[in-house]
Amino acid sequence: MGQGVWAISYWELALRIVLSVAAGGLVGLEREWSNRAAGFRTHILVCVGATSIMLLSIYGFSEFANEANVRMDPARLAAQVISGIGFLGAGAIMRNGFTISGLTTAASLWVVAAIGLSVGAGFYFVSVLTTFVVLFSLFLLNRWEKRFFSLKRKRRTEMKVVCQAGQVSEVVKLVEEKGIVIVDISVDKKEWETDKDTSASTVQIKFILKFDNEYMLVQLIDHLATHPIVHSFRQNISKPT
Repeated sequence: MGQGVWAISYWELALRIVLSVAAGGLVGLEREWSNRAAGFRTHILVCVGATSIMLLSIYGFSEFANEANVRMDPARLAAQVISGIGFLGAGAIMRNGFTISGLTTAASLWVVAAIGLSVGAGFYFVSVLTTFVVLFSLFLLNRWEKRFFSLKRKRRTEMKVVCQAGQVSEVVKLVEEKGIVIVDISVDKKEWETDKDTSASTVQIKFILKFDNEYMLVQLIDHLATHPIVHSFRQNISKPT
């Protein structure tokens, strides 16, 4: 397979592929355990693919190394991996209302690609060290972050309240009395309707609320459930911010 710096044995090739499977699999296991869109197999494929491309870039064209008009550039294909992995990361990022999820998974895919390139180039120390740093970040720092910032973070929720027309200000007052911050409020005219029981016009108000603890939200829900101007309400799952 060529000579000198461009030469590599089949055993060394196999070692690098196996190492990339192990590194990508370890990171993928954490994502799989967290029930993310890109999990065990996806991270292995990304890492092995990056390793293979790196090996191809360095050793795949070794027979042309001695040609006078050929300039070997092992980093050329590797650069395309770094920019091209973005489409996978974009597919892992999802937005639901005011919440965005998948950023950590997208970042782990990008890092796994870098690990694969390092393994393919024989940069073993950096690839192994990076794998352990990523696992440390995903496992231990994730728990520490949740515990440390749980008291400082506020929670958000989306709530839709159906009330009598002209009573929007009263509903806003009910919310603010419980110490909950209204981040956004909107009334969609398409959702105006007529109450069949009272023949009175009703309107649906969409709130985005921010609160310190779940007890505040429970108090608000109890209050809305018994208030005469509120016909119905629906609350989505709250998220930390």
